[in-house]
Amino acid sequence: MNICFEGKRILVTGAGQGIGRDLALRLAKYKGKVFALSKRLEFLKTLKNEDSTIEIISVDLVDWNTTRTAIEKILPIDMLVNNAGVACLGPFLKLSEKQFDLTMNVNVKAIFNISQIISGDMIERKIHGSIVNVSSQASVAALKDHSIYCASKGAVDMLTKSMALELGVYNIRVNSVNPTVVMTAMGRLGWDDPKKSQSMLDKIPLGRFAEVDEVVDAIVYLLSDRSSMITGVALPVDGGFLAT
Repeated sequence: MNICFEGKRILVTGAGQGIGRDLALRLAKYKGKVFALSKRLEFLKTLKNEDSTIEIISVDLVDWNTTRTAIEKILPIDMLVNNAGVACLGPFLKLSEKQFDLTMNVNVKAIFNISQIISGDMIERKIHGSIVNVSSQASVAALKDHSIYCASKGAVDMLTKSMALELGVYNIRVNSVNPTVVMTAMGRLGWDDPKKSQSMLDKIPLGRFAEVDEVVDAIVYLLSDRSSMITGVALPVDGGFLAT
């Protein structure tokens, strides 16, 4: 699939490590002007060292106003990937208000905040924009010790659909990708225990977890004009987990 993002300004949140980092590098390889956002400046610096064309932005997405100021400074943006996320895992009865608020602020509220600014600018410029939100199979299937995380990703899916409904008239497409376990730093939080990970693998028809590149491929496709008639979808990258 021949894809080129030359002339496109693309923001990737959560780009310091994991899926976001690899995505930023891939988009830069495809000639996009990439803006990589993360709370962790030390991770962003190593990304910049790897590809000097990538612009880095260090901001805590929990801070609504600081985030808005940071995003407004880099406008215009033509494509957006809301990838930043946190996972506060534990038994439902033991999770705290602080963990709930952090998860919802990063996983849901930040998507709302950033997308509102960027889509508003897209509308003013009358461009055909594309937004991809990184969700999870946990938005559809409940997972043990993931109650807050599952709830946040369910919210991401419905926010994606609502955005697609309202922004479609402006030729702005909004989709989500919904991966199974990917053994990034976040993935290891929940699935590093071989016994626990095997219980998940047993439910995946393809018998393995997703590779980072496989998730990146799906995001790139949904960003690109190759998916020009696709909006409002939640694309599983789950090896068939949700089919069982």
